[in-house]
Amino acid sequence: MYDTVVLATDGSQSADRAVTVGLDLARRFDATVHALYVTDASEVDASPAAVRDDLEAALQQHGEDVLAQLTQQTDRSVVTAVREGRPAAEICAYAQEVAADVVVTGTRGRHGEHAFLLGSVAEAVVRRSPVPVLTVRQLDADETSAVTPQEA
Repeated sequence: MYDTVVLATDGSQSADRAVTVGLDLARRFDATVHALYVTDASEVDASPAAVRDDLEAALQQHGEDVLAQLTQQTDRSVVTAVREGRPAAEICAYAQEVAADVVVTGTRGRHGEHAFLLGSVAEAVVRRSPVPVLTVRQLDADETSAVTPQEA
């Protein structure tokens, strides 16, 4: 049913839970895992010109670090990619490029406290994705997860 799973992550706590669920899904279906981190081009463009190159390099490095940490969570082979652009558009384009069967993403990202209901990136991915999207919400402190990192 699922041969290719795309895990979209920004390294946030919400995305971490989505990664755990996505890795579990991939394990259960013996699917290929693609992990994607998108640096938001608007963050770079909105910064002062004098620091843009440094900010872009820092965001790229952060993405690589997030993906390296993700690959350490599983014994599965993970294809990783860091892209720059509008996150939702890049996630959808990547899913189409790799012929994904499903995209897994958190509902709130780094800017989650400012987004109501479904995060703006997650909502845009749900609306535009050429493939099904599994959104995984971050649990509140008093809730427990049915999927633990050891299972993924």
